[in-house]
Amino acid sequence: MARLQGRTVESRETFWRSLQTLNATRIVIAVVLLAYLVVGGTGWHGNGQFAYGEICVAYLLLSAGFALLTVYWRHRFLLQLLTQLAVDVAVISLLYMDAGGVRSGLAILYLFPLAGSAILAPLLLALFSAALVTLFMLAESTYQVLLMESERNVLQAGLYGASFFAVVLLVSRLAARLIGQETLAAQRGNALAIQQAINRLVIADMGDGILVVDGEGLVLTGNPAARQMLGLAGEERPLRLADAASLQAIAAAFADWRREPALSSAFVTVKPYHDAALQGVTAAWSGRRDLPTHLKVRFATVDTAGLAAERSVIFLQDVTAIENQAQQLKLASMGRLTASIAHEVRNPLSAIGHATALLAEDALDAVQTRLLKIIADNVARVNRMVEDILQLSRKVQAQDGALALAPFLAELKGEFDATHALAGELVRLADCAAAAVRFDPLHLREILLNLLNNALRYASGAPASIELFVVAAPGRRLELHVRDDGPGISPEVRAHLFEPFYTTSSKGTGLGLYLARELCLNNGALLDYEYHFDAAGEHASGRFVITFAAPV
Repeated sequence: MARLQGRTVESRETFWRSLQTLNATRIVIAVVLLAYLVVGGTGWHGNGQFAYGEICVAYLLLSAGFALLTVYWRHRFLLQLLTQLAVDVAVISLLYMDAGGVRSGLAILYLFPLAGSAILAPLLLALFSAALVTLFMLAESTYQVLLMESERNVLQAGLYGASFFAVVLLVSRLAARLIGQETLAAQRGNALAIQQAINRLVIADMGDGILVVDGEGLVLTGNPAARQMLGLAGEERPLRLADAASLQAIAAAFADWRREPALSSAFVTVKPYHDAALQGVTAAWSGRRDLPTHLKVRFATVDTAGLAAERSVIFLQDVTAIENQAQQLKLASMGRLTASIAHEVRNPLSAIGHATALLAEDALDAVQTRLLKIIADNVARVNRMVEDILQLSRKVQAQDGALALAPFLAELKGEFDATHALAGELVRLADCAAAAVRFDPLHLREILLNLLNNALRYASGAPASIELFVVAAPGRRLELHVRDDGPGISPEVRAHLFEPFYTTSSKGTGLGLYLARELCLNNGALLDYEYHFDAAGEHASGRFVITFAAPV
């Protein structure tokens, strides 16, 4: 039992399978012995004093019984093994004596039970079996000498016995090594299974998304968080990043990273678009996500050296809540201070502006005029900043009345064209049909003027270089898109676009887009900047998108 003690269930199962193999071999040997009886023409009772045929038939029946017992009653392994080995030795010994002893050549059959004992039984028991067989053969050979037979029988029996001991030792040593390797493999398999279960639990419960893709951007697997972020919950079929319009931003960032490994992270916006100009939007995406998700994506290469596969991991972090929280914390730290400073600054600022205007009325030289203009421009800039700061604390109630977009946008476009002396075809307004939204008209006017001024600054000035159009889909919120043909906003700037006091312009205050988003939130709407790609998924264009509140 020493070899069986401490074995795992899987190892015991291996021992039982080995015993079944031993039983199958025993049946084959019994059938061969019976065939030898028929083909050899020795007769049913053989050449000696024993019933050769009856022994072979009984051996075959016992072999079949042992095989069935091993299959249906897996208990007392060592007892079953010893019983079977004892029967093997007894039957082979009877046939050995019946065939004439060592001269018959049947001694080779002893290797079958002895090798089985060396594999499945403790070494001491296997050596004991070899000793019994050797002593029996020596005794039988000695008896033959006493009967005046050849004396060479004792020498042959001794050589067989030495060979049996050598085989038992060699097979036992090899079996012990295999058993040790099996035990180690089982332990490592269990450890690997446990580690895989832990990894599945951690990956499934972690808040960040994980996607595993191949070199062509085919999504092979992803954790639940990633599927939730991308609106892929319930999507089981393989998906290629470049084939889904909503994942074009991730596909573009992935392609950039493969071309330039230093670009290992990027900020993207994911949303199931319903833009008629875009192709590849399937019905599976409709209604899955109503609002855009801002993600920080990070790429890493899986070390598959020597393997015929290329794998990459995309880590997804939803930074929407983090961005909002950062803005709120930033405002909370400066809110009271800036509000009090703004009130205190307005009076002296008005005095400076009034004094500057009075000085400008006197006859001055060119240098003084230029200096006064610099003062007046900066006074106006500071005053505009003060007004923006004061608006940060102005909260309004959402409007319950419906605002018709078509006449409102037409009037706003005409006023904007007249104010900036623009050609009528520079800003193109698409037909809004009977679209109506819940929004304060003054707030929507302020938001759109801010967006149009930004677009005018970067647009090419060609006809229809600035576009306003409405996107409506059944069961989805109404969207108003403001798009220009300018160079677009880089992902680095996009990450801070709506932060207060962040600006890339020397003349800006960094509050315009933040105030526009706050006004949208006050009206139950959202303002976002989104990247859209052409049908080939290569050229990206940016646009500001106002997602209005759901209709009452």
